[in-house]
Amino acid sequence: MNKLILGRYFPGESWMHHLDPRSKLLAAAYFILVIFLANNWQTYLLLWVFTIFVLYSSNVSFSVYLRGVRPLLWLILFTVFLQVLFTGGGVIYLEWGPITISEFGLLNGAYIFCRFVMIILISTAVTLTTKPIDLTDGINALLRPLRKLKVPVDELSLMLSISLRFVPNLLDETQKVMDAQRARGTEFGAGSLLQQMKTLVPIFLPLFASSLNRAEDMANVMEVRGYQSGEKRSTFRQLSWGIRDTASLLIMLLLTISMIWLRTETTGY
Repeated sequence: MNKLILGRYFPGESWMHHLDPRSKLLAAAYFILVIFLANNWQTYLLLWVFTIFVLYSSNVSFSVYLRGVRPLLWLILFTVFLQVLFTGGGVIYLEWGPITISEFGLLNGAYIFCRFVMIILISTAVTLTTKPIDLTDGINALLRPLRKLKVPVDELSLMLSISLRFVPNLLDETQKVMDAQRARGTEFGAGSLLQQMKTLVPIFLPLFASSLNRAEDMANVMEVRGYQSGEKRSTFRQLSWGIRDTASLLIMLLLTISMIWLRTETTGY
């Protein structure tokens, strides 16, 4: 559990820390779209240079980002494994029934691995350099036009804020419960699959009970403070768009132009 960094914020004074959360969210979403323009090693090399530049600009240790990728590494490798085994094209290295290992499959698997890792790294950089409450305010501001369509933007933002706020607490509490069970002689990961599932029951029950208690306490606090769903509310924190935010979007535009140029110069389309 201590390897997961979802929802955690690392205080700092870097260039990324001072960006408006709206610009970071827009840039991250735009990067996910731009990454699908890559179709050769030149474009992927450019994306890796940009990703490393973003990680370096956050002033967060690279080991922290690697710790964030590690829990999802097996899922990424599983996806790449399926892509390699069931994608044909180019030189065939091995063919056995529906299983085919080909040049195109290996190349496509490597590209998919790069896409997954870069998306995780950029998303992690956004969450590590943005306070959860600021991230919620940014999402609320970006979704504000949907209010005309009767979408409950404020309620969705509140739900997201509460979720991001308590994810680290839930992970820390899970670690404490596991340590307490280990002190009582429980061995996690040992025995058959059924025995391993039984060892998780003493973990889920206390977490489930504490989550319900925390939700009830949160509801009582909101009721005492006079929160009412659907009412128009003001915000204490005001978002400020600056020159850095405009420059970040211009950098994304420059990245897109460079990607298109490398794509057309190497492949012709």
